[in-house]
Amino acid sequence: MAQSDEPTLIRLARENGAQVQPEPIDLGVRVRDLRKARGWTLEQAAQQAGLARSTLSKIENGQMSPTFEALKKLAIGLEISVPQLFTPPSKAQVMGRRDITVAGEGQTHVTTTYEHELLASSLTKKSMLPYRARVRARSFDEFDGWVRHDGEEFLLVLTGTIRLFLEFYEPVDMKRGDSAYYDASMGHNVVSTSPEDATILWVTSLA
Repeated sequence: MAQSDEPTLIRLARENGAQVQPEPIDLGVRVRDLRKARGWTLEQAAQQAGLARSTLSKIENGQMSPTFEALKKLAIGLEISVPQLFTPPSKAQVMGRRDITVAGEGQTHVTTTYEHELLASSLTKKSMLPYRARVRARSFDEFDGWVRHDGEEFLLVLTGTIRLFLEFYEPVDMKRGDSAYYDASMGHNVVSTSPEDATILWVTSLA
């Protein structure tokens, strides 16, 4: 992957990630965020709350003001209290977020040096970017210089063998099960040293 590819990937994830919750709270936006944080469709959330799909859709789009009974049903369905529907989420508040990525069904980004498969791609406001990568590069010369971006990064070798290049360290040869944690603002690149393309798990901080 050229130097510009990975920073672009990280930047896009940040732009689609942690955004400041607007003030004051818009009930429709709040309900939609709570629903999406749980990975529910309108139909699933409506069923959980015991409301018609059309009713929930109107609430989310600000087309109707729900009755107190509807608010109670929403809160029960979302497993929160009614006041929490009007309260910005705090770091201490448990959101119950979850996303499952079936093997091979992640969001793919292909470059000349890597094939990235983004995991948990449907979740927004993430503080981490997990992705599986197939390492196609065999030489440092295939990169347009160092890859650099903000944050910290964790790497775990899943299959094959790799060589990890870090700007301020000697190259390190790594095999399946080996891992590394490093400052991602430091130049870094990875190449496969096995006959087949190696695969690695990367987790990059976005916060």
